[in-house]
Amino acid sequence: MRLKEEIVSWIAGGRYRPGDKLPSENELSEQFGLSRQTVRQSIGELVQEGWLSREQGKGTFVSRLSGERRPAGGSRTVGMITTYISDYIFPSIVRGVEAALKEQGYRLLLSSTDNRKDRERESLEMMLSQGVSGLIVEPTRSAEGNPNFDAYMAMQYHGVPILMINEQYPDLDCPCVKQDDEAGGRLATDHLLSLGHRRIAGFFKTDDLQGVNRMKGFVRAHREHGIPVDPELVIRYETEQREELPGTALRELLNRQEPPTAIVCYNDQLAVALLDVVREAGLRVPEDLSIIGYDDSFLATATEIKLTSVVHPKEELGEKAAQLLISMLEGGSQQEGKGWVFAPQVAARQSTAPRL
Repeated sequence: MRLKEEIVSWIAGGRYRPGDKLPSENELSEQFGLSRQTVRQSIGELVQEGWLSREQGKGTFVSRLSGERRPAGGSRTVGMITTYISDYIFPSIVRGVEAALKEQGYRLLLSSTDNRKDRERESLEMMLSQGVSGLIVEPTRSAEGNPNFDAYMAMQYHGVPILMINEQYPDLDCPCVKQDDEAGGRLATDHLLSLGHRRIAGFFKTDDLQGVNRMKGFVRAHREHGIPVDPELVIRYETEQREELPGTALRELLNRQEPPTAIVCYNDQLAVALLDVVREAGLRVPEDLSIIGYDDSFLATATEIKLTSVVHPKEELGEKAAQLLISMLEGGSQQEGKGWVFAPQVAARQSTAPRL
């Protein structure tokens, strides 16, 4: 089993591609410290499962995993890899995907990366080993590059179409279903500027492109209003810093001689956390400080102060992603254009008010 898993990981990771010749049974036996009989049995099972093919007198070669050569049960299974599954807005996205797939007779195989690049690779290898017919992926830390490029190319090399959600890696040519996050960041900021706020702090998680683009929208809105951005009011942080850095930074900003009068948050989770910091400072929302979140999640209406938030399509995004992938699987273009982009809007509630 260990040898089979290792060979599958070689194929899924792109080390060996369709048509490549594997090391001989003797070489594998020496490399893994196994008997030649065990190696022969492992190779035989991988041949039966469609991963490998034998050519008399020539050796063992990697097969292309498409059509009838896919592992049993894979032809109607779609894989989905997300950073998280059970947290925040992700259950709604997954529900949308699953509902659209089920309607067309497809099954869903889920995997989570916990926002780690190494687990993204493990998920990709698992999906290929399970013989999924197509793949929906939310890229992990999309602003930090794509060290798993070879694994993605291996999926495509084996004829598995890939569609990305929320964002995409720039080095992969595949369709993407997402919201226009730059426009969303601009709308959030413009909402506060239109209320008379001029000292607006922005908190953005910038190890993913969603946060980078929301920050770009924040800056763009200021520029369109002819208002310079105070660099000390732009707080950037990464996933590991989300529990401490934003709160610490806000405390420091509120103690300045000219504190911000409003805050744009990367998402509703952060907005709710920063509400506690505002309370600690003895300030009121929105009388002393306006706050706007992003995603319009269940958290936006879960606190006593109902959050103004930029609406994320969530379930609708999942449905659209599944529909486009099914179209790709059933004879449509492998690209289906470049996917789909949702236009954002602001849901105005209690947490924002005019600057007095």
